[in-house]
Amino acid sequence: MITIERSLRSSLEATKALAYLSAFEHTPEWDPGTPVVRKLSDGPVAVGHEYHAEAEFRGKRQTLIYKVLELTARHVKLRGENTSVVSVDTIEVTPSGTGCEVKYTAEFTLKGWRKIAEPFAKPAFQSLADPAMAGMKKALDSQASQ
Repeated sequence: MITIERSLRSSLEATKALAYLSAFEHTPEWDPGTPVVRKLSDGPVAVGHEYHAEAEFRGKRQTLIYKVLELTARHVKLRGENTSVVSVDTIEVTPSGTGCEVKYTAEFTLKGWRKIAEPFAKPAFQSLADPAMAGMKKALDSQASQ
């Protein structure tokens, strides 16, 4: 398994930050590596809801189907899968002063014969994290200023 963790601080209040981030269809607004996310379930985000996502990795676009596994007042956990990878994304939001701290953990498990390539693929997965976190901070802070 490849695990990537990053944290950031935002001036956006914690409950508003979690509301925005748990609505996974907002991901293309902050993550350049995930340019397409379409909600497949009706209504506000809830456990069991599904999303169609298209992620760009090594110059290729891959489709994943994500499902919300957990949703609490402080975190959301989603699991995405396709024929080559399982991705589990956990976003934890905690109050910090008048804003919040966000911890993002992504766990990737390659499937089948690809599993042996995990040590070599880790740098490619890690390269996705910094642009996503920079975009997330910009999106959250811009909402705080509205």
